[in-house]
Amino acid sequence: MDKKSEDVTLLLIEDDDIDAMTVERSFIKQRIANKVMRAYDGIEALEMLRNGMVSRPLVILLDLQMPRMGGIEFLKILRADKELADLVVFVLTTSKSESDMLSSYSQHIAGYFVKGEVGEKFLGIVDVLESYWKIVHLPK
Repeated sequence: MDKKSEDVTLLLIEDDDIDAMTVERSFIKQRIANKVMRAYDGIEALEMLRNGMVSRPLVILLDLQMPRMGGIEFLKILRADKELADLVVFVLTTSKSESDMLSSYSQHIAGYFVKGEVGEKFLGIVDVLESYWKIVHLPK
């Protein structure tokens, strides 16, 4: 992996410990050395981003259904913040709701993955993320 792609941080916004461990284990299994940081909900994620606790370049992997502040509300606040509006967000959720999907894409997400449909193919999502940040240029 080249230096540029190793510098990309993944901010995982996920309240479920098992789902978070699945993501982290998948990165290890695929030998991806990128830093993974975790926030338990949208409020914590915004605090981390605004306080510079997550270094750029970064990609966000966002769950939608979380306590305190869910994913859709987080996306709206993120896109309204001129300092954070350009961040790349992928949604990883249990929701198959058409309205959740439309609401997410209206906030300019890069992709929408449904956890239950991914199953054994979760490593494929990890590969997509790694491939994405290897070939795109992300703002710092």
